[in-house]
Amino acid sequence: MISGIVTGELHATIQHPDYAGHKLLVVEKFNARQQPSGNYLVAIDTVDAGRGDTVLVLDEGNGARQVLGNKTAPVRSVIVGIIDAINP
Repeated sequence: MISGIVTGELHATIQHPDYAGHKLLVVEKFNARQQPSGNYLVAIDTVDAGRGDTVLVLDEGNGARQVLGNKTAPVRSVIVGIIDAINP
């Protein structure tokens, strides 16, 4: 699992049918000190996250497909939670 902050949203005129009803969000990963690292990924949103939210991302294809309930979905990263606070 990866934590990070949502920095943007992707919009596409044509999407894979498995993405229907889900937003594609750009997430900047946090480093070990829970600070933005400069590394990004694109994840499917399943929790209605938005820009500025700190989120928990499952970045493993099989687990992501299980969250979507589709064994053949072309997906690797999915947002599975919004983080309220991180206590060191």
